[in-house]
Amino acid sequence: MLLELNHITKKYDNTTVLHDVSFALKPGVYGLLGSNGSGKTTLFRIICGVMKQSAGSVKYNHDDVQLNPDAFRSVLGYLPQDFSYYPDFTGMKFMLYIAALKGMNKNYAKHRSLELLKLVGLEDVAKKKIKKYSGGMKQRLGIAQAMINDPEVLILDEPTVGLDPKERVRFRNLISSFSENKIVILSTHIVSDIEYIADEILVLNQGKLENRGVSSELVSTIHGDVWECVVEASKLKEMVANYVISNQKHSEKGTVLRIISKEKPTRDALQVQPTLEDLYLYYFREDSKK
Repeated sequence: MLLELNHITKKYDNTTVLHDVSFALKPGVYGLLGSNGSGKTTLFRIICGVMKQSAGSVKYNHDDVQLNPDAFRSVLGYLPQDFSYYPDFTGMKFMLYIAALKGMNKNYAKHRSLELLKLVGLEDVAKKKIKKYSGGMKQRLGIAQAMINDPEVLILDEPTVGLDPKERVRFRNLISSFSENKIVILSTHIVSDIEYIADEILVLNQGKLENRGVSSELVSTIHGDVWECVVEASKLKEMVANYVISNQKHSEKGTVLRIISKEKPTRDALQVQPTLEDLYLYYFREDSKK
């Protein structure tokens, strides 16, 4: 299995949303890290054939997916960020509907639907209408429908939205359990979800692939740039204005700040080990200074 993106560019009028994005993926879990507006959803839509790129190509096993889109769709699973459903369908009926759209055998579709609903913890509400599901239950149904055809390529856009911490752990374990023979790409704003399950992380910043690597490799790029210091209340506003603050908490001695900076922010600041969350803020801070 090999998914290749070659020089993908997407333009809307005079605005370029994706700039010459290229990468190749083999089986494994890949986390797409990016802020709102970085181009993640656009990239996913292009891979899935929902949207056409302005330039470049998407290839699966060396074949251009646009030349035979049905063949690629048969091995593709997709959970869009704006996952939609029929509210009067039951969970089971919806799964069977998705299976029918993919041309699956009816008997196998029923077996597979029951298997997946059990896997995502919806077995007991399989006959309940979706409009009565909680937000987390709807999201789990979205994950289940994306896996109905046992896809070789699974695209998950913000899959952990609406899931509580326990459900997120279940989801991470689920992805890890079957990722050995699949290409799984997921995006999420919950950095810890990517940190826990991604074999490799792709950093998409303002439509460009800015970096790529395992979590520890990427985090090491800001080694020596993360500090902790205690500041008085009178200096807090100034520090927040001048530095990227990844965390702050109050203590008896003042406010403890976790700061991302090339330079030592205060005389008594101490270097600390960076995390993926620090890296996220380093790339996607509102100002452009680094």
